[in-house]
Amino acid sequence: MAEKKEFFTSRWGMILSVIGIAVGTGNIWRFSRIVAQNGGGSFLIPWVIFLFIWSVPLIIAEFAIGKSTRKGTIGGIAALAGERFGWMGGFVGFVSTAIMFYYAVVAGWCIRYLTTSLTGTLIATEDHIALWESFTSGYEPVYFHILAVGLGAFVIFKGVVRGIERMNRILIPSLLFILVTLAIRAVTLPGAMDGITYLFTPSLETLLDYKVWLAALTQNAWDTGAGWGLILTYACYARQKEDITLNAALTGFGNNSVSLLAGITIFATVFALAPGEGITELISGRGSTNTGLAFIFIPQLFTKMPGGPGLQTFFSTLFFLGLTFAALTSLVSMIELAVRVFSDMGLSRNRSLALTIVLALLFGIPSALSLTFLDNQDWVWGVGLMISGGFISFAVIKHGADRFRREAVNAEGTDIKVGRGYNVIISWLIPVQVVVLIAWWFFVAITEFDAEGWWNPFHTYSVGTCLLQWGVVMLIFIAANRFIIRRTFGRPQEAS
Repeated sequence: MAEKKEFFTSRWGMILSVIGIAVGTGNIWRFSRIVAQNGGGSFLIPWVIFLFIWSVPLIIAEFAIGKSTRKGTIGGIAALAGERFGWMGGFVGFVSTAIMFYYAVVAGWCIRYLTTSLTGTLIATEDHIALWESFTSGYEPVYFHILAVGLGAFVIFKGVVRGIERMNRILIPSLLFILVTLAIRAVTLPGAMDGITYLFTPSLETLLDYKVWLAALTQNAWDTGAGWGLILTYACYARQKEDITLNAALTGFGNNSVSLLAGITIFATVFALAPGEGITELISGRGSTNTGLAFIFIPQLFTKMPGGPGLQTFFSTLFFLGLTFAALTSLVSMIELAVRVFSDMGLSRNRSLALTIVLALLFGIPSALSLTFLDNQDWVWGVGLMISGGFISFAVIKHGADRFRREAVNAEGTDIKVGRGYNVIISWLIPVQVVVLIAWWFFVAITEFDAEGWWNPFHTYSVGTCLLQWGVVMLIFIAANRFIIRRTFGRPQEAS
C-alpha cells in the first residue's frame, strides 16, 4: 500500500521551512568572520551580486526540479538529465548527508552551550578556551550529537506538516525575534556605531580585490542552501500552485537578511565591548565552522556586557538559543533529504528514517571525538557542494535550459515569470563559477593551507583528500547507477 503523500499547507509554511534550510549556524558566525576578513562593507556588494547569479538561479532550479518530478536528488536529476546521470543526484545527496553527519555534532555543541548558559556557568567561567577544550576533548560531544540527531529524527517522524512545517513555523519567527532583540541591545551599546560603520562602509581598493569577490561567491555557495539538494527535497512537498520564482527570491533574501542581522549584532558588540582586539579575533580562524568565534570569543564578550550577571546570562542564553534553532532547522532538512532518497528507492518512510538515523549516529561519532576529523569533512564536503551546484546546472542544460524554464520554472502557479536571461545564467555563469571556485580553493590549499602535503589524501586541508573522497563516492554511485535507478523508478514503495 502506497504511503499518503503530504504537502506543505500554505506558501507561508513552505517559505519558512525553506528559509529554515538556508538559515544555519554559518549565518551567525561564519558570515561575520568572512565580512571582517574581506574589508567590511566592500564584501557586501559582491555578496549581493552573487545572490542573483548563483544562489537564486540554483534555488529556482531546485524548486522547479523537486516540484515537477516529486523525487529526491537521485530521481529528480535522473528525470531531468536522463537515467544514466542518476549517479550525479546520488553524489548531490551524499554531499549533504556527509555534511549532516558532522553538522549534527555542531548542533550538539550549540545545545550544550545553551544549557551551560542557562545555568549561568558560561558567564561565571573565566577561561572560555579551557571550557571549550575540556568539552571537546572528552566524550560529552558524542552525547549531545546523539541528542541533536534524536531531536531531528522526532521532527521527521512527525511528518512534513506536523513535523517540518510546524517546527519551522515556530523556530524561524522565534529566531528572527531573538536576532532583532540581540541587535537592538547591541546597537545601543556605547561605541557600537563604529562596528555598524565598519560593516556598511565599502572602500574602492578592497572592492577591486578579486579575493573579496571569490569570498563573496563562496559565502553564497555555503550559506544560502543553493545547490545542496535540500530545497529540491522540500519542493517535492510543494503544492501545485506555488510561485517558484517568488519563493526562490524570498528564500534568498530571507537568508541574507538573517546574515545581516547577525552581522549587525556581532560587529556592534565586538566594537563596543572589545575595541581593537575584537576585529582581530573576528578575522582569525580557518574553515567554515570557526569554532573560536562562536564558542570562545562571543561568550567572552557577554561577560563584558553591562548590567551584571543576570543580564549577561539572559543575552548569552538568547544567543545560543538562536544558534540552536538555526542549527536544528538546517539539520532537519539534511535528515529529510536522506530519508526522501531512501523512500524513493522503495523503503517505507519509517524504515528510511531508521536507516538514516543509524548512519547519522555512527558516522557522526568520529567528528564528535576529533575536531581534526570534523575539519577535514567540512573542508572536503564544503568544497564538494560546488560540484553539487554544477551537477544541478548540468541536469538543466542536458534537459534543455529554455525548455526547463518554460515548462518547469514558469509552470502552473507561477505569477512571476523568468525570462530568457535565466538560460544564460544557469547554462554558462553557474558552470564558470563552479570551475573558478574549485580552482581557487585548490590554489589556496596548495599555497596556504598545506603547501608541502597538498597532494597527501591523509592531510586535513589537502587537495588529495578532496580528490580521494570525491572519487570514491562518485565511483560507487556510477557503479551502482543501474541499481539505484531501478529502485527509484521501477518498484512501488513498501508499506510501513
